[in-house]
Amino acid sequence: MLEVIISSLTGPDAWKFYSIPLIAAFVGWFTNWVAIKLTFHPLEFIGKPPLLGWQGIIPAKVEKMASIVVDQTLSKLGTLDEFFQEMEPEKIAHHVHHFIDERIETYTDEVMQEKNAVLWANLPLKIKQRLYARTRKQLPELTEGLVKDIGTHIEELVDLKHMIVAQMSSDKALMNKVFFEVGEKEFKFIISSGALFGGLFGLIQMFIWIFWSQNWILPAFGLLVGLATNWIALNIIFRPLKPFKIGPYVIQGLFLKRQQEVSATFCQLVTEEVLTIQRIVEEMMHGPRQDRTKVLIKKHLKPIIDTASVRTLAQLTVGLSGYANLKHALEEKALEVSTAPFDNAKFNKERAEVVAALFEDRMSQLSPSEFQDLLRPAFQEDEWILILLGGLLGALAGVAQLTLVF
Repeated sequence: MLEVIISSLTGPDAWKFYSIPLIAAFVGWFTNWVAIKLTFHPLEFIGKPPLLGWQGIIPAKVEKMASIVVDQTLSKLGTLDEFFQEMEPEKIAHHVHHFIDERIETYTDEVMQEKNAVLWANLPLKIKQRLYARTRKQLPELTEGLVKDIGTHIEELVDLKHMIVAQMSSDKALMNKVFFEVGEKEFKFIISSGALFGGLFGLIQMFIWIFWSQNWILPAFGLLVGLATNWIALNIIFRPLKPFKIGPYVIQGLFLKRQQEVSATFCQLVTEEVLTIQRIVEEMMHGPRQDRTKVLIKKHLKPIIDTASVRTLAQLTVGLSGYANLKHALEEKALEVSTAPFDNAKFNKERAEVVAALFEDRMSQLSPSEFQDLLRPAFQEDEWILILLGGLLGALAGVAQLTLVF
């Protein structure tokens, strides 16, 4: 037996035998690389739906994926009320107050010019300044009360799942980014380990071929390599679930061992790009519960709109009959500019940092089974298709090897 092996591996056709593990390593690497690429790309369906073509698994199931992120991860890190309170509502109120205070004249002028531009332009500056000053005086109390009221009713004003699913559905690249950055090391491991496991299978295949060179062996082993390398890598990533020691070594799934590191990455990404104060406010103003938000804002505007100074202004500009229309115009203007203070990258980042700290602390305390739910769905959806595709590519490589080499 040893003589046969030595003869085969040193003879003139030895390169053919050595090519077996090398090609198997390439097949393992390539099929896993293809599997990862097809998990994320393309963002939109290419081909003729529903069967002739492909769309990345994550982009194709973006709504389901986003729902899983909310249900399996974010919901375990806290409530929306806790998130909002962690953002320090008093600082939000101060930011809104400062932003609007600088634009009181502009906003008021826009409303009045729309209602009666000629009369407003000819109104004495002293009367205008009195109105500006009156509004400024009431602004701090208004913004503080409004933000406090929003914090109290935030769960009624914002549908968190709708907000995140809608955002991810319109920005599939962001959904990809969440999964890829969280599991970047695991995805790289899947690709590189394909070469290792493929090479090991190839060595076994080589010795079998030396003694039993049946034509079906190369395609069959190619199929096995394509099917097995991805499956083995996935099991190494997520199994065993709980750590256990073998001598000085702690054995646990690669992703699960990175819980602290992944928590920091995920929480920073989510708080800076997904669950931001700007996104929350936009959802309040434009989401399915926007009517409740508008009622809340109008309630807090009422003390300003119904003051004697505004009534006097109405008499001088639009007349008593136009007072109701003026009130409506002021309310609409307030609603129109309500999201403007939050279009500020620096302010959003500052609020994100304080929430990220809360997220990271709680996420690092999740059980292994809860924590794996963050990345596992990226592989579970249509995983069998990718494994079968890997097997098919491996079998084709085996046929090519049989035809071209042997």
